[in-house]
Amino acid sequence: MDSAQLITAFVTLFVIIDPIGMTPLFVALTAGMSRTRRRAIAVRSTLLGFFLLTLFGFFGEAVLGFAGISMPAFRIAGGILLFLTALDMLFERRTKRRKGQADDNSDDPSVFPLATPLIAGPGAIASMILLTGQTNGDIAGLAAVHGVLIAVLALSFALFLTAEWLERALGDIGINVVTRLLGMLLAALSVQFVLDGLAGFGLGG
Repeated sequence: MDSAQLITAFVTLFVIIDPIGMTPLFVALTAGMSRTRRRAIAVRSTLLGFFLLTLFGFFGEAVLGFAGISMPAFRIAGGILLFLTALDMLFERRTKRRKGQADDNSDDPSVFPLATPLIAGPGAIASMILLTGQTNGDIAGLAAVHGVLIAVLALSFALFLTAEWLERALGDIGINVVTRLLGMLLAALSVQFVLDGLAGFGLGG
């Protein structure tokens, strides 16, 4: 896996997991909690999200094969799913939905909604299957993809720990601007996934 592929993998997972977008919601979900409990929730949700995404990263393609779904077909479907997620980000539907999920859980939000669907959501699962599928089973490539996943989740964890400060620094307008920029980037990446899938069927360049 070359450096360009590593950068693409990082950007894809960073945009779809969206650590910056999750940070204000983490604050809302843990409002009034002690620093110790907030840290415990951050650790638990990040580890659970990593477990789920790793599971699909290693076995997702085998599940697809069992269901009779080709990798090019899944790339196209995954690209469409990521594009819909990008539209949600661009038009704030994603933020509103996340806030609704945050309001539905006031006890321990580490499993739901933090670990799933906010960290290990459909888009992130699809991304892991797509990215690991591009390695063609190469051990070094698989390790690189999961290393990128660890880097993104480590960044998410770090942002969780500095959530209150970051929220004050960016403000609502700053967070909205960053979310829209990430949405545009994700839209472009999703189109590339579709083009790669079409190429797998012998269509396109």
